[in-house]
Amino acid sequence: MSASSATAFMINGFDPNTADRLTREEQDLIARRRKLLGPSYKLFYEHPVHVVRAEGVWLYDPEGNAFLDVYNNVPSVGHCHPRVVDAIARQSKVLNTHTRYLHEDILKYSEDLLSTYPDEISNVMYTCTGSEAVDLALRIARYYTGGTGIIVTANAYHGLTTAVAEISPSMGPNVPIGQHVYVVDAPDDYRGNGEDIGEVFAQRVEEAIKKMERHGIKLAAFIADGIFSTDGILTDPPGFLKKAADVVQAAGGLYIADEVQPGFGRTGTHWWGFQRHGIVPDLVVMGKPMGNGMPIAGVAAKPEVLERFGNDIRYFNTFGANTVSIAAAQAVLDVIKDEELMANSVKIGDYMVAGMKKLQQKYERVGDVRGAGLFLAMEFVTDRTSKNPDAKLSLDVVNGLREKRILISAASPSGNVLKIRPPLPFTAKHADIFLSGLDEVLAANS
Repeated sequence: MSASSATAFMINGFDPNTADRLTREEQDLIARRRKLLGPSYKLFYEHPVHVVRAEGVWLYDPEGNAFLDVYNNVPSVGHCHPRVVDAIARQSKVLNTHTRYLHEDILKYSEDLLSTYPDEISNVMYTCTGSEAVDLALRIARYYTGGTGIIVTANAYHGLTTAVAEISPSMGPNVPIGQHVYVVDAPDDYRGNGEDIGEVFAQRVEEAIKKMERHGIKLAAFIADGIFSTDGILTDPPGFLKKAADVVQAAGGLYIADEVQPGFGRTGTHWWGFQRHGIVPDLVVMGKPMGNGMPIAGVAAKPEVLERFGNDIRYFNTFGANTVSIAAAQAVLDVIKDEELMANSVKIGDYMVAGMKKLQQKYERVGDVRGAGLFLAMEFVTDRTSKNPDAKLSLDVVNGLREKRILISAASPSGNVLKIRPPLPFTAKHADIFLSGLDEVLAANS
């Protein structure tokens, strides 16, 4: 088995052919995983991490070694946050059931959640996972518009149900893109040569719509993760997505904002990534950061978009918005507000960008540094003139940091961009550990 097939097109995937370099205990765990879980379950890093507990921004191995988590967005308010843990424990002792009974908590949470949205978005439906939420959003969009065509970016990832995998090109060549799915290159300001990337991207979307029409396909929706997290974390300039959204909506399609990764205050200046671009989406999908990893996700919607679907189609997700998951989600929302984690995202994100830009001045193969709040990127190139991607350096840095017990990963079609996405309670002290380790690893690979 080749390394590429062993990792199944996953950036930063462990190659099981190298397991003989690991300890006997690690080899045994990996062998049992493969025997019991099958080959689809992948591990990160050349040297996989064995974790047994977590707290805040730290993960711990069986020997008690602490690993700094600079990657996981699902525990958005930190691993095992006491208020979330307490909310789950309290509610699980009282009631855990579905939404076909009257209950106050889902209404209170929905009111609080929707208060973070523009006034035009005033309905929310719940699922257990982000993939289910995207799947539901696609159904709603197609029912509302009568169209079937979907536009996505070239390395997008939106989830893993059959319908959602078809709009997730980043899953690789063995996962076919849907016949009515049209792919456009993501807007890359770093390689934009001074162009108005908002205008260029809007033109790409408009051309995709015209191609659909020539093939007799009616547009249903354009869907984007507003920070383009798998296309390379493309954050700037704020507002560049507005023209593309206008093109889609003028053509009768819906704009679906995928907020699984940029949402819940991660970008710092706004609750939701689409707000950085001055957009009011028709549908918004949210994922497990909503409940700090508990199985809760959802679709927020303009009521006019949802009305006919809701009246005509019986949708029920048995444990979507169960009472325990709602308790977790309420605690997460309250913690983000009470601990001022959005302000922290701006403060620490700016601090990290400044530190990373100092490293950019020091190391020639650091081509670009960018970010929004606590969603950051460092892009590696073979040289700054050609801007050719340097994926090898990226993975060397990811694995070098892992050996220093600092956890990040990589993104972009070439895998040459560090994907830096820590839990929201990250502090300057944590940032300094990361920046110091990054400096040391870059020096060792120069």
